Amino acid sequence: MSSDAGRMTSRQAWGLGLASLASFMMALDSLVVTTALGTIRRELAASVETLEWTVNAYNLTFAVLLLTGAALGDRFGRRRVFTAGLAVFTAASVACALSPGIGVLIAARAAQGAGAAMVLPLSLTLISALFPPPQRGKAMGTYLGITGLATFSGPFIGGVVAEGLAWQWIFWLNLPVGMAAILLTLRRVEESAGPNGRFDLAGTVLVTLGAFGIVWGLVRGNAAGWAAAEVPGALLLGVALVIAFVYWERHTATPMLPMRFFRLRAFATANPANFLVFASLYGTLFFLAQYFQIILGVGPLGAGLRLMPWTATLMICAPIAGRLADRVGERRFVVAGLLLQAIGSAWIALVAGPGTGYLEILPALIIGGGGVTMAMPAAQKAVVGAVRPQEIGQASGAFMMLRIFGGVFGVAVSVAVFAGAGGYASAQEFGRGFTAAMGAVAAFAFTGMLIALGMPARRPAAPAAAPPMTGTTAPDAAGPLARS
Repeated sequence: MSSDAGRMTSRQAWGLGLASLASFMMALDSLVVTTALGTIRRELAASVETLEWTVNAYNLTFAVLLLTGAALGDRFGRRRVFTAGLAVFTAASVACALSPGIGVLIAARAAQGAGAAMVLPLSLTLISALFPPPQRGKAMGTYLGITGLATFSGPFIGGVVAEGLAWQWIFWLNLPVGMAAILLTLRRVEESAGPNGRFDLAGTVLVTLGAFGIVWGLVRGNAAGWAAAEVPGALLLGVALVIAFVYWERHTATPMLPMRFFRLRAFATANPANFLVFASLYGTLFFLAQYFQIILGVGPLGAGLRLMPWTATLMICAPIAGRLADRVGERRFVVAGLLLQAIGSAWIALVAGPGTGYLEILPALIIGGGGVTMAMPAAQKAVVGAVRPQEIGQASGAFMMLRIFGGVFGVAVSVAVFAGAGGYASAQEFGRGFTAAMGAVAAFAFTGMLIALGMPARRPAAPAAAPPMTGTTAPDAAGPLARS
């Protein structure tokens, strides 16, 4: 199919649909449990500390195994590892639903994260292999819109299910969807592999342990205290192992993440910019639902409904931004999107308080949500467009890992800022902490905008230059790094 046809083939549509469905499942389960925590605490007699791990166990294994999941797909076959990840995730979901105690639930949540780490980077790789560069932005906009909808609607869906059925149904719903996704992927998606025939075991061990140390330090910082030996010790060990990983990858013949990627300006700037997109997004999402419940006095479902305008911007803006990025380049959308998110967050920080009505912050929600959803698909397109098609698996693994790190970082820092300025003793105290946290979120977005200014301005790809589709996409005529 030529790129100027503007219509997807059946093969492309199935690939995009299945990759988006799988990504929706993974992203949904990162947050869907949050509004069911009260019910889980009562039924499983859980403490506050163990409840925290029902959320963090998923994100921890998810973040540290993302590069490993991408490397396994390149080595053993992307469709094979993608379906194996779906199977692990689905089986772990059943284990969550059947958990007799909080310890089993935490272990099953960690297994869910491991399955998600095998699926998400390969879902991006499958899309990038199916769509040539002139079509890739539109496809990624659709993919990011569906994935982001799960991120934004997770707390609302969790509240609906927990109140209407039982908290176990949050996980039972993954069983039929996961089984259908596995069967359809085996029937509709072709197998492909990455450029390396060998598995980089040493690199995998180093980056996994290094990422684990960094994420552990960030997650434990607020609970254990940032001055506790455990936290800086874990962070320093993680950084040291990441440095060792970089050294190893520069000298091994078959690296899982070639360090030369970071000499590509698009890759080296779009990744940290997107890191801060997700730091801002998760920091905002963590506190907004609580703000609606504590300050406005609504329940979990009411809080979810008040987040819906933000969700709506995602479904509208992400596909449009992805399509237009194909024509005018990615930098404009990443810069403008982060600027809008900074404006929206600062607006909320300035006006929010016990006497503030919902309609007073609604425009800020729409502005910020629209900004985030402009930036996400453009940053993702810039990263995968910076490398050769056969290297997309490696690049997408790094992109996804940094995205999850951004979310962990955003929550950890914004919670620390909140705790330093306020607390939960009263609505006024919460309001002070919330204002400070939203100021930190605005700072994340503004810093990301400054980094995004360093992204290269891309010339629009000429439709006639795109090659016909084969098993994987070939570079466009000007090469994958055509930049002005």
